[in-house]
Amino acid sequence: MGKRKKSSRKPAAGAQKKKPLDTTFTCLFCHHEKSANVKIDRKEGVATLVCRVCGQRFQGRVNHLTEPIDVYSEWIDAADAAQKDIEDGDVRRVTASGSRSRQRVEASDEE
Repeated sequence: MGKRKKSSRKPAAGAQKKKPLDTTFTCLFCHHEKSANVKIDRKEGVATLVCRVCGQRFQGRVNHLTEPIDVYSEWIDAADAAQKDIEDGDVRRVTASGSRSRQRVEASDEE
């Protein structure tokens, strides 16, 4: 009896390592590449995006499926929504209580 023939086909590549997803992205405000870092704290359920150059910050809620690119996408969506609100004039101006009292004093002086 003879030996069994070897297969002429090469073995499959097997399980290749997946590339890790990026955690650094381009900042929307200062446009520096790889300056916005995303850190996810799954215990607290919060993700933080911080730009090293301009200091821009964003926080969002996360779940067990959230990845850094998801946080970056939420940041883009939130920035677009804020820009649309500004263009529509829907933004209410927030003033400190001290500036309101000053305005009232000036208004009463004019009368």
